[in-house]
Amino acid sequence: MKSLRSAIMPFLTLPLAACGAGAIVPPSTQIQPPPGPPASAFMKQGPLLGSDARHLTQMFGTPRLDIRETTVRKLQFANGRCVLDAYLYAPARGKEPVVTHVDARSPAGVDVDPAACATALQAK
Repeated sequence: MKSLRSAIMPFLTLPLAACGAGAIVPPSTQIQPPPGPPASAFMKQGPLLGSDARHLTQMFGTPRLDIRETTVRKLQFANGRCVLDAYLYAPARGKEPVVTHVDARSPAGVDVDPAACATALQAK
């Protein structure tokens, strides 16, 4: 019986060994991940997609928010009927950022159709 227990014990501890922490790499030696695919890889059909910031401000006026980060720019337009967030990414290095994603919601936070929101924003 003792030899059977000795033979089984290594197999019972294998699942626990998988739970152990891996090696910790000091921050100075961490490798930066490669840049993601260009924004053009995510382009879909829909309202406002492919528009630049100038075109959006011509359509809706001055944005309520204009947030710029390293790789993305978020423009938010709103009126009493809806809030529209447009996310702009450059399709290639050195190119003008364009809309690749749009979210729209009511002032209460309920999702609404982005095309309907865009129409409501233009109606002012």
